[in-house]
Amino acid sequence: MSTRISANTMLPARREPFTLRTADGLDLVAELALPLDRDPVATLVTLHPLPTHAGMMDSHIYRKAAFRLPALADIAVLRFNTRGTVSAAGRSDGAFDGGDGERHDVQAAVDAAVGRGLPDRWLVGWSFGTELALRYGATADVTGAVLLSPPLHRAQDSDLDAWAASGKPLVALVPELDDYLRPAEARDRFARVPQCTVRDFPKVKHLWVGQAEAALDAVVGTVRPGFGPLPREWDGPSENVPAQIVSAG
Repeated sequence: MSTRISANTMLPARREPFTLRTADGLDLVAELALPLDRDPVATLVTLHPLPTHAGMMDSHIYRKAAFRLPALADIAVLRFNTRGTVSAAGRSDGAFDGGDGERHDVQAAVDAAVGRGLPDRWLVGWSFGTELALRYGATADVTGAVLLSPPLHRAQDSDLDAWAASGKPLVALVPELDDYLRPAEARDRFARVPQCTVRDFPKVKHLWVGQAEAALDAVVGTVRPGFGPLPREWDGPSENVPAQIVSAG
């Protein structure tokens, strides 16, 4: 009997909590979710929103991605807490560094994906995570990047130029009602990257509340062209896993 996939529905997968070790000696909390009984066809290395504003590996789009995509799309999802960030899985070592020291966090995550032989690796950044993807992804061992709600605060024109020179695909998913960067300005800013596609999402705000399915469909459609939209129902075993409220203090 089919059941509706809700916000807290966790579908079957191989899930492995593990630790990322950075080049500057920090241990970061991480999890890898893989298809249950087959190899993944693509991999998402996720970079979460600003930890000083409750961003973490459990931010709702990434939690749903890890709960759904291994089963629905044969996609591996690697989530982790950047330095100093806490979630239900635990707190990563170190302290928030405004996106500078986090370069080591991004590299550690990509290195882990490479070391495990995970295929077709894509960075998926959201808000602050897009800044990390733009600043450090052009030279990383990834296929490309998907950006959700890019504010373009910390990333500079030089970072966009590095992406342009890399030739790697870049896809920006820009909410119509974003607090920081809206579609018209995004098209102007990302014009420096000829291979960048900017997609606007009507009536969506920066945090994609109530719009996670649209975000996941767009991400999956990027890394698996022609696949989707994702099913909204599941015929098989599943669990209901309520989200946990975690204090950053």
